Amino acid sequence: MRDVSRRRVLGTGGALGLIAAAGLSTAAALAPRPPVTGAELRSAVPLPPPFQVPLPIPAVLKPVGTSGGADRYRITQRETSAQILPGVTTPLWTYEGTFPGPTIESRRGRPVTVTHRNELPVPTVVHLHGGRTPAASDGYPTDLVLPGGPHAHPGRAHAGHGMHDPRAVVTDLTRDYTFPLDQRPALLWYHDHRMDHTAPAIWRGLAGMHIVRDDAEDALGLPAGPRELPLMIADRAFAADGTLAYPALPEGPGVREPYLAGVLGDVILVNGAPWPVHETDAARHRLRVLNASNARHYELEAVTDDGRRLDLVQIGADQGLLAAPVTHRSLPIAPAERYDLVVDFSGVPMGGLVRLVNRLGSGRTRDVMAFRIARAAADDSRVPRTLSADLPDWRRPDAVRVRDFAFRAGRMRDGHGWLIGGRPFDPARPDVVTRLGDVEIWRLVADVHHPVHLHLVGFRVLSRRGRPPLPHDAGLKDTVSLRPGESVEIITRFDGYRGRYLFHCHNAEHEDMGMMANLEVV
Repeated sequence: MRDVSRRRVLGTGGALGLIAAAGLSTAAALAPRPPVTGAELRSAVPLPPPFQVPLPIPAVLKPVGTSGGADRYRITQRETSAQILPGVTTPLWTYEGTFPGPTIESRRGRPVTVTHRNELPVPTVVHLHGGRTPAASDGYPTDLVLPGGPHAHPGRAHAGHGMHDPRAVVTDLTRDYTFPLDQRPALLWYHDHRMDHTAPAIWRGLAGMHIVRDDAEDALGLPAGPRELPLMIADRAFAADGTLAYPALPEGPGVREPYLAGVLGDVILVNGAPWPVHETDAARHRLRVLNASNARHYELEAVTDDGRRLDLVQIGADQGLLAAPVTHRSLPIAPAERYDLVVDFSGVPMGGLVRLVNRLGSGRTRDVMAFRIARAAADDSRVPRTLSADLPDWRRPDAVRVRDFAFRAGRMRDGHGWLIGGRPFDPARPDVVTRLGDVEIWRLVADVHHPVHLHLVGFRVLSRRGRPPLPHDAGLKDTVSLRPGESVEIITRFDGYRGRYLFHCHNAEHEDMGMMANLEVV
């Protein structure tokens, strides 16, 4: 990583050792498509046919207090078992006993405090992904909440995370996370962020959604109520005993070969159900789509029985509404990205099926879910030509500095890892120090596919491969998908709060194997 004042051309070498170890060729690493994300686990139990299980909608969590202009919630992290596949019992790690965890709905500018209680067998950390959050509540990977109840351990021996961090704030049993939510309305999500162990924790179930709303968005007339659907898409694989299969190394963080490039499952879940179906009206629907997969990329299409592709009208990105709608026929979505879409089912005949498919999948992973059009209905919703006027207008001359970052495979400690600027993550090392309020341009380059996430701030995509951004890059984002061999420029303003934050690859296996760096706002 270097702070530079002139354009540099960064190569894509240095990754070949890990690429070979993961079974990937050099040509595959540099090809623009398909994404290189890892090997696929195969389930050892019978899988249900698609479009048989009804789509679940996660429950909205009720606050335990609403005094002083703020809302307070409680969430217990605990083990449970559920039938994700019909007739198969699967142990899970959960927020409040469900997978996904309960959805929190908030109003812009109304603070929220969530008290998390850890009754799991391991330490945890909670990160509100996409939140403009003070550093003390952002979920730094070493700010652990130690287990309580039957999993309590004496002293701090259970807090180990492989590296000493003198700034870590470790608490026993509970922790209060406070979110001011002084930010644009958007779909956020919360998940575990423990150092070296994020990937297996998310895989076992530690993820949930958080929706921020405001009066201006409510007044737009977008589809609402039962026609607004939060959709958390995630892939998993199941062992013969019903447990979630995961190729973790027995002696420490990371995964076995050939899964070093990321873990893929052969079952596609939406809101925790396999290939679900949703019976609904012949009307416009707002789909709040989150890719909560560890490593799988999707390219979504909505296809009718007769092969027609319905328009995917994008109205929002990671950090909220676009300035104006953008219409897609298909839409790529990388891990941790969110897209706010409107799909019009009014032209689909009664009883017709609209399949949401993944063009990057094959076999069973090509299907995602389906909508069965069950009834005609009145529809007074609309998609305005102007959606939002409060998007930041940062320009190149506003930037006080330009930085280059290379996301590549390499060696770390005793084996292979994923590195930023040639270095694995170290909580004690300051990687980037910037001043509160500074505007910066970051140039990111990848060897294979890396979805890069910045904590605290949103950003705009300025260019890809030196060309204008792609249509799906519109709006304010907090995660950008770098394709193999690609360079991307982003611009952001580091406002909000001072403190220690992160940026990292959101391929969760890459993150656990070193592809994370510190961001200090002073």
